[in-house]
Amino acid sequence: METLQNSIPVRVIPDPPAPGRVRVRMEIAYDGARFRGVAENAGVPTVVGAVRAVLERAVSHDIEISIAGRTDAGVHARAQVLSFDVVEAKADTAELARAVNRNLVPGIVAQSCALVGDDFDARFSATYRHYRYTVLHRAVPDPFLAATTWWLGIPLDLEDMNRACEPIIGGHDFSSFCRRPKTDAEYSMIRRVQSAQWQDLGDGILRFDIRANAFCQQMVRALVGTMIDMGRGHLRAADMASILEGRDRSTAGQVAPPQGLCLWEVGY
Repeated sequence: METLQNSIPVRVIPDPPAPGRVRVRMEIAYDGARFRGVAENAGVPTVVGAVRAVLERAVSHDIEISIAGRTDAGVHARAQVLSFDVVEAKADTAELARAVNRNLVPGIVAQSCALVGDDFDARFSATYRHYRYTVLHRAVPDPFLAATTWWLGIPLDLEDMNRACEPIIGGHDFSSFCRRPKTDAEYSMIRRVQSAQWQDLGDGILRFDIRANAFCQQMVRALVGTMIDMGRGHLRAADMASILEGRDRSTAGQVAPPQGLCLWEVGY
């Protein structure tokens, strides 16, 4: 039986680049509304699919891209990290960034690009992911914030929403808040949350920040939706611990819409 000790990540040593190739780290930001998620998916526009196509034209060979955080359709990123290998003769990192920005702006922007050590991997070298969710808590919506916030014109108890954060800190099985892959019934939902907090920034802006070693699919949005249901009195904040321990998705709240969520930072 799996234990919470398994939530401590095992250091995975990535394969080194093939002879004559070097490893590149690129940090990108993107508007998730334009894509059906970050990971490649045949027949639909994705972030990695768009970036890979541009980079392969620039280096004239196939590449494989590792990603730090797998964001769903409609979810944004301020600091997504990619790693990939290119032939040494094409390792002009400034030109690689320019290629992305010439072809993919404004949907995707390369913010930095640099050579890194052979043992770096965007996914496996990461020690934490930091997501931020923004709620527009006003009586009237704002069309200029609609693409990056969840508008809620209802009373919310922020103290209850922060009380609901306390039980999720630490290593837990988050089955109550995750979408299990259909092809992997044994997929582990154990994750270690390092911090979680709601803040009122004023002017009707509520911000939820959460940091963990990793996240499973829809975890942040399900936590946000559940905490909103607690803030509006549809669920009790005192029940968060029992919902978490029950490992039953049907006992938790709604899944918050994707546009309010942003991958804010990845730590290494």
